[in-house]
Amino acid sequence: MDRGKGGIKRSMAVDACGIPLGIIIAPANRHDSPLLADTLDTLQRLGELPDQASVHLDRAYDSKTTREKLATRGLRAGISEKGKPAPVTATKRWVVERTSSWQNAHKKLVWCTEKRGRVIGFWVAFSEVIIIVRRTIREAWARYRWETRPSRRP
Repeated sequence: MDRGKGGIKRSMAVDACGIPLGIIIAPANRHDSPLLADTLDTLQRLGELPDQASVHLDRAYDSKTTREKLATRGLRAGISEKGKPAPVTATKRWVVERTSSWQNAHKKLVWCTEKRGRVIGFWVAFSEVIIIVRRTIREAWARYRWETRPSRRP
């Protein structure tokens, strides 16, 4: 954590396919763990979560407090341990990293020097819309190709 660091931090919740479900924007110099509760609160608008839904977090969240917060919400924790090297595929955290990479493809978010929260919120929402539309088109195309493929029967 660099206390003098400018820019924004995006704490996001995504589904298993990488579709953004909720996002919290904060100054880049804030620690990740205090943003967890607010990020999970963004999911309330979706309704009730499935029983024992899992949450995959990086090692910045590895604490007893975080595990208790998740347990009170009925969520299973998949948290990388501090001090131990973990490959990207050790948890399903790579899905979140991929979605973050998709957002970083919109360079406005990488070099965000904007000071007004509404403008930052717009660019993040715009990026989410692009990601959701692209992902939906890709899933529809894959389903169409699967359903229209030639039969392998002789």
